[in-house]
Amino acid sequence: MTFMTKLLGAAATLALSAGVATAEPAVIYDLGGKFDKSFNEAAFNGATRWAEETGGTFRDIELSSEAQREQALRRFAESGANPIITTGFAMADPIASVAPDYPDIKFVNVDGFLPEIPANVQMIAFEEHQGSYLVGMLAAMASETGTIGFVGGMDVPLIRHFGCGYAQGAKAVNPDINLVANMTGTTPTAWNDPVKGGELTRAQIGQGADVVYAAAGGTGVGVLQTAADEGIFSIGVDSNQNYLHPGSVLTSMLKRVDVAVFDAMSAGENLETGIQIRLGLEEEGVGYAVDEHNESLITDEMRAAVEEARQQIIDGELDVASYYANDSCPVFEF
Repeated sequence: MTFMTKLLGAAATLALSAGVATAEPAVIYDLGGKFDKSFNEAAFNGATRWAEETGGTFRDIELSSEAQREQALRRFAESGANPIITTGFAMADPIASVAPDYPDIKFVNVDGFLPEIPANVQMIAFEEHQGSYLVGMLAAMASETGTIGFVGGMDVPLIRHFGCGYAQGAKAVNPDINLVANMTGTTPTAWNDPVKGGELTRAQIGQGADVVYAAAGGTGVGVLQTAADEGIFSIGVDSNQNYLHPGSVLTSMLKRVDVAVFDAMSAGENLETGIQIRLGLEEEGVGYAVDEHNESLITDEMRAAVEEARQQIIDGELDVASYYANDSCPVFEF
């Protein structure tokens, strides 16, 4: 089953082929802003692609405080926007509160979880640990010091999920590899603090790290910049960030938020709801980026090893432990 078919369902695929939605969609970006060059920007790119390909228009808003979450949902719902697409796990609870009041509106949340999903809500989650496993392998193969780093954004299970996959992939290549990990903070401001990201990267370099993976939203921009300045490799996240520092960004762990948003908009009012969708390597929801900006950094041997692991994960021959399932990481303590 393809990524698009899995996400949309048969009725939604018909809506996509028609090229129209019956109402104007809306996007609510999480804290950090739609131009964070990472998670939110991927959502914006998906919405922009939909508008360019269909000639449609969409509305959007960038949140600046927690208090705006429910306000934004109700404002768009009252205005008739449909579907209303939100990014970030912190939007899950507000949607659970608001959606039942607007049964004719479809709501989407990317990255969240609800134990009980309202009938007019679609939840989309990604198997970030699978993609992170692959970039962890690349980090270990590229490292000359035997020490690699991880800079997370807000210290929440989602980010530990990224880090746990990264650690497993690295240790599959080198069981003795040393991993240094730091979280940027415990509040939503941790997603948009590139200065702190740079400081943490320099500290990890001081401990011997020569590859640092940033799973920190806009904070990661500071990680990638500092890595380039200091002459080590970085790994981007969510969007393809290889272009930011060609020759310095080893790869980027892709999380196809852009495709999820594009497909939700294409489905429009026919979006399948009341379900939780999980997108991993098999659905092409996660992966790693190789392009003209980093292809010289990834040898044939590195790519062959990662592709073999990728197929093993898809085939069920290789199980990447989930931080969510274990409430811990079996190979690293954060």
